[in-house]
Amino acid sequence: MAVTLKHILQAAETITEHIGHTPCTYSKACSQTCGAEIVLKFENLQKTGSFKARGAVLKLLSLTSEQRKKGIIAMSAGNHAQAVACYAEEFHIPALIVMPRHTSNTKVEQTRKFGAEVLLQGESFEEANDSAKRMACEQELHLVHPYDDEVIITGQGTVALEMLHAHPDLDVLIVPVGGGGLIAGCAVAAKGIRPNIQVIGVQTERFPAVFQTLKGLPVECGVNTIAEGIALKNPGTRTLPIVRSLVDEILLVNERDLEQAVLLLLQKEKTVVEGAGAAGLAALLTNLHDFTGKKVGVILSGGNIDFVILSSIIQRGLVRSGRLVRLLVELRDIPGALADVSHCISQTDANIVEVHHQRAFTHLPLPSAEVEFVLLTRGLMHIQEIATRLNLEGYKTHRIHEHEDVANA
Repeated sequence: MAVTLKHILQAAETITEHIGHTPCTYSKACSQTCGAEIVLKFENLQKTGSFKARGAVLKLLSLTSEQRKKGIIAMSAGNHAQAVACYAEEFHIPALIVMPRHTSNTKVEQTRKFGAEVLLQGESFEEANDSAKRMACEQELHLVHPYDDEVIITGQGTVALEMLHAHPDLDVLIVPVGGGGLIAGCAVAAKGIRPNIQVIGVQTERFPAVFQTLKGLPVECGVNTIAEGIALKNPGTRTLPIVRSLVDEILLVNERDLEQAVLLLLQKEKTVVEGAGAAGLAALLTNLHDFTGKKVGVILSGGNIDFVILSSIIQRGLVRSGRLVRLLVELRDIPGALADVSHCISQTDANIVEVHHQRAFTHLPLPSAEVEFVLLTRGLMHIQEIATRLNLEGYKTHRIHEHEDVANA
């Protein structure tokens, strides 16, 4: 079937008792940062932590009694898996979920908690997909694809319905893109309601499959990304024609852009969003001139981020802002020298987090040593105050920057 606005409107009525209407609100902080009127759609607050619940509910409700009895199988890097497992449990449908081996532990464990059987197979979504298709045939299970399915696409389109109901004057809709299910559904809904609205997709530079396909380029993807939810190499055969017809542009963002967006949402909106979920805001932050003065809707598509990854993003953000810094200090290798320089640092109100005392791996003349201090500071001006104080006390200092780590790796 061809997905239409009528189908999406009907889907909204069908799933309403199972799916919560997530907040769709104006963000003062993001608007001030971006120079545009930014409206955020908090799909990270869905029951299973992402928009995937919409398509999953609609798909499971569409199954025949015989299909429900035999059970279902799905493949997913996480969010689709959780959504299918959650509602399969609610509707009493046996569920088998195939996930790539390196899926984040948070998503794997949450899927298991919903009662589904989870198999970790393959190094990528594509390999997990192949395994799921094979097992669907062998075990006569109904395959619930995460994006390349008209019913799934229809369910995902209800996100745009809610956004335009709350803010009918949106000029632009920005949507993360993996296989294309979300943007295909949202494009049908948005263009059906407001034909002149711009629909813009966002992919990572490491997984730009839809972008490359639309440009007629060979698909060349990387190995990993913090936006694993949209790290797909094969656009959907059902989603791609819709994207080609209705989506105005696909933008690409890099890993640092994604980290910055995750941090901004955590700091300013007090909300936790995964890498894929932050892709829309990342695109805004890196293309500010394209959206100045416009009213822009951004879908925060999911919030199921692994705590280890989130912790690393926060730490790296502290480094980039100057809140966490490494200073290399040269001093005499004699008793009391380390205590003296530590006391000097304490007088600047910096907090010493780590100390690495180096004698052997250095070119300094004897008896000298290098000490690397990891300091928690108030920011860049404070770092300069610390360095100035140490220099006045006779210590040679050098700040170790990010690019030096890359060069020396």
